[in-house]
Amino acid sequence: MSTLTARVDLPPSARSVPVARHLAREVLLAWDAPQDGADVELLVTELVANVVDHVGGESVLSLELEYSDGWLRIAVADGSAVRPVVGELRGDQPRGRGMQIVEAIADDWGVESVDGGKRVWFSLRPGEG
Repeated sequence: MSTLTARVDLPPSARSVPVARHLAREVLLAWDAPQDGADVELLVTELVANVVDHVGGESVLSLELEYSDGWLRIAVADGSAVRPVVGELRGDQPRGRGMQIVEAIADDWGVESVDGGKRVWFSLRPGEG
């Protein structure tokens, strides 16, 4: 099977969150990938929102998608070297659950250093669609 890839650069602003979610869903449909679209949208939302909330600035975030041998890998790269943390759930915090969601839903996830920044990625195994 061939490997399919897509990449788009977006500003680290709140408007990029729904754009990234929509793009990921459309690419998933175009590739006829069997992974759950709702899971993909949720995970992309969490990764992009993390950049918007914690990095922001004038940098660019890159949404990267790859589909190979039935596996889907999606990453968000940004210019900050600060790595995300899977925080402890606390009832008095309305936010901060993003990486817990990624850890719970994704089959695998991680962080890579790239060009003074980082790439946070997750992968999903072939699903039932």
